[in-house]
Amino acid sequence: MAFVLSAVAVFVSTSIDYLLILVILYAQKNNRRRSGRILAGQYLGLAILILVSLIAAFAVHLIPQDWIVGLLGLVPLFLGIRAAVRPESEEGENEVLSSAQKYGSLTVSVAALTLACGGDNLGVYIPYFTTLRPFEIALMALIFAVLTLLLNLVSLKAAHLKPVGETVEKYGRIIVPAVFIALGIYIMAENGTIAHFFRQ
Repeated sequence: MAFVLSAVAVFVSTSIDYLLILVILYAQKNNRRRSGRILAGQYLGLAILILVSLIAAFAVHLIPQDWIVGLLGLVPLFLGIRAAVRPESEEGENEVLSSAQKYGSLTVSVAALTLACGGDNLGVYIPYFTTLRPFEIALMALIFAVLTLLLNLVSLKAAHLKPVGETVEKYGRIIVPAVFIALGIYIMAENGTIAHFFRQ
């Protein structure tokens, strides 16, 4: 029981920041019909984060410097800028992650966003994973999978609340770019990426 509680605590403490992003993604008109792809993207991104953390946990020298991890902040920054400069007349103007080109592009975009938002998760996952036995790692992955599903269901329900949906619909042109640009800058600042380049 103690292990299960610790796994839940690790997931919640590192994933709560996904909530706002997921609500925004689910609240956008075109994304409501593609919630499965958003969930798949979350799972893909989380799986990559766990895999990288496991590898790094058993080979500490493979951990990249913080400022390199911070480069993941370019993903939401790019998405935010793209949403801000997209003409209002363009179809799907409030949609940050367009999947019009390829079937899997929304899933890949959400996975990239999950990685960008979860770059700082490595600092928690890596030392935590070093304490686990193989069976516990498998159980932890199962717990994370269930909690990811719950997180997405909560986000989906919240996005479909009338006030939330109407707010994103009405002010999405401002809210979406602002949130993603701020997120990108925060990720880079938190990991010292911006400071690193200013020191050069």
